[in-house]
Amino acid sequence: MELIDTHCHIYAEEFDADREVLTEEAKASGIGRLLLPNIDLESIAAMHAFCDTHPGFAYPMMGLHPTSVGREYATALAQIESWLPKRPYCAIGEIGMDLYWDKSFLKEQKEVFEEQLRWSIDLDLPVAIHTRDAFPEVFDSLHKVGVERLKGVFHCFTGTPEELEEILSMKRFKIGIGGVITFKKSVLAETIASTPLSAILLETDAPYLAPAPYRGKRNCPAYIWETARKVAGTFGIPLEEIVRITRENALELFRF
Repeated sequence: MELIDTHCHIYAEEFDADREVLTEEAKASGIGRLLLPNIDLESIAAMHAFCDTHPGFAYPMMGLHPTSVGREYATALAQIESWLPKRPYCAIGEIGMDLYWDKSFLKEQKEVFEEQLRWSIDLDLPVAIHTRDAFPEVFDSLHKVGVERLKGVFHCFTGTPEELEEILSMKRFKIGIGGVITFKKSVLAETIASTPLSAILLETDAPYLAPAPYRGKRNCPAYIWETARKVAGTFGIPLEEIVRITRENALELFRF
């Protein structure tokens, strides 16, 4: 089995003390690839360094995270864009809208999101979408830019059945399932139980959102197996089958 973690921040400072140990543990567990979404200007160097050290295992994305959109957003966005011709990326990400913490940059977040969506169309790259308290706004931007020309994943999906239905109506979009599905009070398993398997991807979002029984601790790539087992049980299929299917889904969507 070769499992693909489609959303992992292994380059983050939370892993500075033991990054290589955890990487070897991930490989030994059966993880074949890590996809690394960018956050902001400060995260680029560390992300690239890890990918350069682990060719064929770690693949970078390029984008500006919505919570990193502030007053200097235009300058940051231009610098992010300048990286796109310099090396290959598997996606534009992590992009989207987040209105949970702060709504004061709503207009700017929407502008930045839509501009990055246009990059993905121009470069024929998928998008990794972060959305928190912002599904209506994200859907509006996708349709405004042209959802029929876009493809990607709603990373760390925890939406409602109605939001899931809207995503599935966008034929070229998938949902990323992470550790939240293992939480005791989560209804995510019930929400996704009838979702076509072709729309499912697995992810950690490490170091965030560790699955049970590690909830509240730093998430690590190898913990994705807890999520994989829960997803397999949700659909009533063997673990090996969910690993195979989600791997094929990732290979279909992302540019390796």
